[in-house]
Amino acid sequence: MPMLDGVRTLYRLTRGERVAEDQPTPHRTLSEGHHQTLRRYGTDAEVDAARAAKRTPVLLVPPLAVPARCYDLAPDMSVVASLLATGRIPYVVDFGEMGYADRHLGFEDFADDIVPAAIAQVLADYCDTTSTVDLAAWSLGGTVAFLTAAAHPELPIRSITAIGTPLNYSLVQPYPLVKRLIRPIGPAPVTYSLKAMGGIPAPLVRLAYRATAWEREIKKPGYILRNADNTEALARMQVIDWFQEALPGYPGKLAEQMWQNLVYRDEIAGGVVRFGDRSIDLTSIAVPIQLFGSHRDAIVSWGAARHGVEIFADSPEVHFTTVETSHLGLIAGSEASAQTWPRVDGFLTGLDSAVA
Repeated sequence: MPMLDGVRTLYRLTRGERVAEDQPTPHRTLSEGHHQTLRRYGTDAEVDAARAAKRTPVLLVPPLAVPARCYDLAPDMSVVASLLATGRIPYVVDFGEMGYADRHLGFEDFADDIVPAAIAQVLADYCDTTSTVDLAAWSLGGTVAFLTAAAHPELPIRSITAIGTPLNYSLVQPYPLVKRLIRPIGPAPVTYSLKAMGGIPAPLVRLAYRATAWEREIKKPGYILRNADNTEALARMQVIDWFQEALPGYPGKLAEQMWQNLVYRDEIAGGVVRFGDRSIDLTSIAVPIQLFGSHRDAIVSWGAARHGVEIFADSPEVHFTTVETSHLGLIAGSEASAQTWPRVDGFLTGLDSAVA
């Protein structure tokens, strides 16, 4: 019978059917807005217990050009489920789809409006049982979290956890090579191209992400055959495939800022990012910070993630942890469950104890 089940599973795969049902973690949508939908995860009982224990809520900030479901891919690949298991209530701000009509959006829109509004909604929903919020973010979501905290020190942010966040683009391939090649003509041609496209379209983002995981794509047929009778393994594969196909694009202004400020001038490595006449000083952030990186991350190098230890040297606490896995594996999967989220919980529990 296992062989017959395997044949049926393979048949379903060829038809594009899911081999396992989608099982999102129970949640409630608190508000819906243009690029700022807010969801609270957990059952009513879990929320009541966390409120009674006065556990600080966690606001998860997704990366740009990544669906917010990255934090709840599947029951065994879920950031929100990991946080709920430790008695914390996670909220997720969803930036939604990005298209040509959003070409005016830049980092300032997220740091000045979208994330601060989400923080206010989290505190209002939590019924004033706490006065602060812990921010946690993956990849470029960490960049948004840091820019928000630096631009608005008055916000009630207790801590920031950034997982696989690039903080020195000279240590992220292929950017150094791109800069050398573009040096004779300067950054303008790339800037004009991004402006003309209104950003980076979703198909290009998806293609680039798949290119970083080329080895996985090559090995996929063999993996399917070896796991024909393993529904759980194939379901995880499908979840990652769905994730890759759901990546939205980058809005125009933000894509230009990424190229000019982060890649070409690598301002974030120095701790000060300049948008026109405005400077945002990341070194001024005065809350505890936790950083994660991996030598196996094909998107953000270990050194680029660890550079935050230098940038945030004046913060009250700066912790860096190495978890050897892929970029996505840092937040979802076996290594994340065994290492990333237990260490996040330890970090947050330490802050709880300091207040008690």
